[in-house]
Amino acid sequence: MESILADLCGTNPDNPLPVWVHGSIGHCFNQLTLNVIPHAILAVVSACFLGTPRSGFRVPCRPSWGCRIAASFTLAVLFLADTIPATISQQELGPLYLEVLVNGTATVTWFTHGLALLMLFRSIHGFTKGPVALAFLALLSIPSLIIKLVWYYHKTAWSPAHPAASSRFAILCLQLASLLVYVIGYLFPTTSRQEFLSINHSWHEDQPISEPGIPVPDQQRVAEDGESWLSRFFYIWMNPLMKHGYQGKLKQPQDVYVLPRQLQAANVCDCFYSCWQKKAALPQVEEETVSLTSPIIARGDGSSNAPDSLHHAQKPVRLFSVLNAAFGLRFYSLGLLKLAGNLLGFSGPLLLNLLVNFMESQQEPLSHGVLYALGLFAGSFLGALFRNQFTYEVNKVTLMVRAAIISAIYRKALRVSSSSLTRFTLGEIVNFMSTDAARLVNFCISFHEVWSMPFQFAITLYLLYEQVGIAFLGGVALTLLLVPINKIIANRILMNNKEMLKHKDARVKLMTEFLSGIRVIKFYTWEKHFSTRINTCRAKELQKLRAVQYLDAVCVYLWAALPVLVSIAIFVTYVLLGHPLTATKVFTALALVGMLVLPLNSFPWVLNAILEAKVSLDRIQRFLELVDQDLEAYYALDVPSGTAAAMEIQCAAFSWTPVEEESTRQPFSTGTVQLHIENLSVEKGMLLGVVGKIGSGKSSLLAAITGELIKQGGRVYICDLEQGFGLATQEPWIQSTTVRENILFGREYDARLYKEVVEACALSDDLNILPAGDQTEVGENGVTLSGGQKARIALARAVYQEKELYLLDDPLAAVDAEVANHLMQKCILGVLKHKTRILCTHRTEFLKKADVLLLIDNGRIVKTGTPADILPLVEAFPKSKDMDKREEEKASRNISDWWLSHWISSISQTANTSAMACSASLPSPHLLLFSVAGLVSPIQALDTTPAPSNGSLDVNFYLIVYGSIAGANSFFTILRAFLFAYGTLRAAAVIHNRLLQRVIKATVTFFDTTPTGRILNRFSSDLYCVDENLPFMLNILLANMYGLLGMLVIVTYGLPWIGLVLLPLAALYYSIQRYYRCTSRELKRLYSVTLSPIYTHFSETLSGLCSIRAMRATERFELENHLRLEQNQRCLFVSNTAVQWLDIRLQMIGVAVITAIAGIAIIQHQKQLGNPGLVGLSLSYALSVTNLLSDLISSFTLTETMMVSVERTEEYTTDIPTEPQDKLIQVAADWPSQGLVEFQQAELAYREGLPNALDGVSFTIYPGEKVGIVGRTGSGKSTLFLALFRMLELKSGRILLDGVDSHLVGLEELRSRLAIIPQDPFLFSGSIQENLDPQGKRTDAELREMLEQCHLWDAVTQMGGLDSEVGERGRSLSVGQRQLLCLARALLTQAKVLCIDEATANVDQKTDQLLQKTIRQCFADKTVLTIAHRLNTILDSDRVLVMQAGKVAELDSPTHLSQKDGSLFQRLLHSGQQ
Repeated sequence: MESILADLCGTNPDNPLPVWVHGSIGHCFNQLTLNVIPHAILAVVSACFLGTPRSGFRVPCRPSWGCRIAASFTLAVLFLADTIPATISQQELGPLYLEVLVNGTATVTWFTHGLALLMLFRSIHGFTKGPVALAFLALLSIPSLIIKLVWYYHKTAWSPAHPAASSRFAILCLQLASLLVYVIGYLFPTTSRQEFLSINHSWHEDQPISEPGIPVPDQQRVAEDGESWLSRFFYIWMNPLMKHGYQGKLKQPQDVYVLPRQLQAANVCDCFYSCWQKKAALPQVEEETVSLTSPIIARGDGSSNAPDSLHHAQKPVRLFSVLNAAFGLRFYSLGLLKLAGNLLGFSGPLLLNLLVNFMESQQEPLSHGVLYALGLFAGSFLGALFRNQFTYEVNKVTLMVRAAIISAIYRKALRVSSSSLTRFTLGEIVNFMSTDAARLVNFCISFHEVWSMPFQFAITLYLLYEQVGIAFLGGVALTLLLVPINKIIANRILMNNKEMLKHKDARVKLMTEFLSGIRVIKFYTWEKHFSTRINTCRAKELQKLRAVQYLDAVCVYLWAALPVLVSIAIFVTYVLLGHPLTATKVFTALALVGMLVLPLNSFPWVLNAILEAKVSLDRIQRFLELVDQDLEAYYALDVPSGTAAAMEIQCAAFSWTPVEEESTRQPFSTGTVQLHIENLSVEKGMLLGVVGKIGSGKSSLLAAITGELIKQGGRVYICDLEQGFGLATQEPWIQSTTVRENILFGREYDARLYKEVVEACALSDDLNILPAGDQTEVGENGVTLSGGQKARIALARAVYQEKELYLLDDPLAAVDAEVANHLMQKCILGVLKHKTRILCTHRTEFLKKADVLLLIDNGRIVKTGTPADILPLVEAFPKSKDMDKREEEKASRNISDWWLSHWISSISQTANTSAMACSASLPSPHLLLFSVAGLVSPIQALDTTPAPSNGSLDVNFYLIVYGSIAGANSFFTILRAFLFAYGTLRAAAVIHNRLLQRVIKATVTFFDTTPTGRILNRFSSDLYCVDENLPFMLNILLANMYGLLGMLVIVTYGLPWIGLVLLPLAALYYSIQRYYRCTSRELKRLYSVTLSPIYTHFSETLSGLCSIRAMRATERFELENHLRLEQNQRCLFVSNTAVQWLDIRLQMIGVAVITAIAGIAIIQHQKQLGNPGLVGLSLSYALSVTNLLSDLISSFTLTETMMVSVERTEEYTTDIPTEPQDKLIQVAADWPSQGLVEFQQAELAYREGLPNALDGVSFTIYPGEKVGIVGRTGSGKSTLFLALFRMLELKSGRILLDGVDSHLVGLEELRSRLAIIPQDPFLFSGSIQENLDPQGKRTDAELREMLEQCHLWDAVTQMGGLDSEVGERGRSLSVGQRQLLCLARALLTQAKVLCIDEATANVDQKTDQLLQKTIRQCFADKTVLTIAHRLNTILDSDRVLVMQAGKVAELDSPTHLSQKDGSLFQRLLHSGQQ
């Protein structure tokens, strides 16, 4: 090295680069350090700006830019020109090679700089002065030129004989003049601020839009696009966003950058689907073209760029091959970056080895030390850059994969036929989108590890061999022993994890049922039963968790102990083989062992992630292979002969399940309902009524028309098929948005039509009562609306779509007689009078106006005819004709609906999902590096001995000390691991118990005002966090903290001077992490806030699939999914990039520490102060500093976010309002023995500040009396029952049962002595027996007898007896059958007082009549209160109680009231018969 420099400068090899010569700075030193180095830096930085893209419009030329560009190119020419006289003059003015090197570097530099300025001038930077760094670097060469000028001035003999010297002097002056022009150009004023803003504004408007039809608003910058290389490497473009986050300005998803073009959902999906089409086209080109030309399959608009024709192809398209084709090239090429980063990682230990060698030998020249230090700097700097860019680019690919998969799953769900969809539960399908997609994303991260880890391992082993020879086998043997142990433990953990997740799923499912049926559970006092069931599941789950935690503890111990054990094994073997230990060997080996441990530990996890991804890929593949709805094959497209038909079905048979599956299904499933239709033709504009008893196939007929069933044969023709249907389903589907959005359903708002529809569907009064009118948000599934309101909004939505064919599935069931009459007259026979309508209903009194009636039984049309023919067969009650028909009255104000929706508005609508995505990244090896003690003492021991004589005494002494320290370290590690696991289990058990006990005792109001999802979140994701993620993170955080502390102690102990460098770096670190944490927290919050809408929208889509498809809205829903996904991806992208922004800055701090240590070491060596052992120790620890720094921040941030889960569970265990648990008096075992019910001035409001729902209600019901309760929706009928059961506490007044004030009786006793049949038939999954008698108090014979009385025994035997499952929420039974089961349940309680709330709304009239008879027989001597909308069900009561606006309006026998002129009861009776 010295000789090269001496040759270049023409100096003495002993002092090749003299700084001071003859009273001035040495020429060679000036040229090399003050000229070449600044120019080289300027060249590199300028090159970074060469990629800057142009802005979208003309930039007017400005003198400032012109001067600088001209000056740059002039300087390039001048430096080139200077080479000519330099070669001619030969050695006169400095050595030739030196001058050529200097001028060549400068020429290239200024040429590059000129080009960079040209690029910047044409980009958006053209309106400013450009980056300050560039201008600053350009001026760094001025001092050198001035020194050179002075040197020439003294040295040169001015004469014509020396033209070369004179011309060089002149060129030098010109160079300085050009630089002066450059400076003046830079100081020129540029654009005024105002002008720049206006230009900036127009630039944003010219920006490409992110989605068809979704412009990018003003403020939103597009991330990354249009940035220079420098900005890309160091994420300078993120700075404004980080600043916003720090100032707390990141409030909503719109505040983050728009995705770069290549990552935008629309572009990603286009690329993905075009690859899909290519793959699908390969097997069968011709079939593909046929299937894609069909307008129906292409969603009615011919646009089909999707896997629509999946099932036409012989072989299904493999999702993996499509992903490969779309993103493979880009993804695999990132391997090169990974390789470069890995190789540079090895430069650290090798250079460390050379540096410590240099310190140990006194002979090596200084330049070698400088080179090693520079090498350490360059290696760590470039390694950091490559590794960072690799992670960033992989993150971008994972975003693309995620977008493609989520959109493919959503698109498939919209197209798949209902029958195939039944193979998966709703939860499973949502899981494809959440869990399975996440696992595939993890695969992208793990894939490159699979090849890089063995590669790292091999190189590390080779280097170890180079260091300690054959002794490395001692360490390898130990590690290889641990591999199978690790594998066994990992397998056990996985097994237990699977089991645990099963129990967890069971618990969450139970919890869901518990929450959805909370009213029934409270009415029947089943809280204890359910809490025991939930706790049983939790106990099983915790048992598995215990196994997982303790196995984890062993894993953690092995991780932490491995490096120490391996190094001991290596050094012991090395010493026993008779070699002396040197500082060089020890520290290089230690650094290498550190690199060896990571691949070994994380390899099983990486393989695991890949296997998980394989499982998820197969699951998604199975879903994507489901058969699509093939409307082309389903419907006949040729028009039948009689053109007047709106719909025709001939000789058709339909079923819910494909033929080949039917044999494998359980006998009782709904798949057995076959529908056979010989001939059905409906003319345009006709009203067709469909009647039949429950479970006869009325809803199936409508499903067959919309194409949701499987057609076994026959012909179905629909006129105007592309237009779709107006569908109102039996269980109304309501979206979680405003009432108006629900009705418009994506159509333009037309004020006239809207008003007409609202009026026709009797919604005007309801909208007046809702707190924000039609802008009121309804909760999920319309939780804040009453059943009647839901049905009417669903009907209004169908009517507003203005279709030609309407399918109405019992929209009248959930409303009272007056409203039903209004709907019939104004809507079905009014607004829709010119449309074709098919109406299924049990309320036969409204079918008199129908043109034709169909009577269906057992899936066949039994009879067709006019209402006069068919109705007598169905009706159970002959009508009394002599009553006058009166005008219907306008409805009274619907208070209960008002308070319901007032609630939801007052509940803050903040999305409360804390689904914290926990990073699956493995802890870095360094956190597992042994406790500091493991190294300090032996090294001190090394220092004390000048040169270890290999005497047995010394060696034994050191080995014993070393071994005992390692042993102690090992013991404390295992203690820590097990204590942590024990603490985790205690916390998990306590937190769940407290949470469950509190929620079970909560008031009904709490459940009504809190969305189920929010409570479930506490029991699922928050508890998962508390059980597993939080302890894991907390453990890592503590290990990181102590690891960093230990490293600082050792480094400062080894090199005290490093303190001078560490202090400013610590300040910098503190400010960077504070900056980052604020922003990161906001970005993570925005990510989770935008994540839940994707899943909510998806599950909403799945539950409303029939309606969406029938009304042909699939395309709009797909676009909505895209928008939600795009919003979420934006937050995820920026959140990921913020981590990289932090990482590169921390890496630079690490590079600074390493370089500083190396520099200080060299200076100390020169001054003969250094101790090679300590320098090696410091450096081997410093190599891990960057990882420790970034791990500390990320583990701290993650722990912080996860603590939120604990906070949220804690909030529920302390703040939920609970029901009073006190019991003031003891009542007799048979109380109430008579059944006397008295209300005395009872007043009740649902919440503070809301009007009274019961307003001074007083009445007495005598033992054994049968009383019917009637009144408009919301008049306080159901509230009477709530007050009786103390679901809500009275404001004033009292309720007496057999003369005892119910307020004084314990809640459990009170509720268990009364019976109720609630309005919504609630069944939980389990057998029929469990549903009837959860506590198992009755015999089978008693249950059978009860079912026979409720006319259900036949249906139950068909299903398979008492032990047959009812399915999720009673799916295996029709709605009517569920109600009968609830009736049987109430009859079993044998209470003296029975309350019936609309129990027969969904039952046909014959069954209803039988039921009334059963109730009369079984409850002959008991008090029965019945709320009814069908007045004929209570005409034979002893008395009727008419409620109006929370007061008792009338109470008398039905005959009296019906004959009394002007009575409310009479009015209700008439409107029911009109």
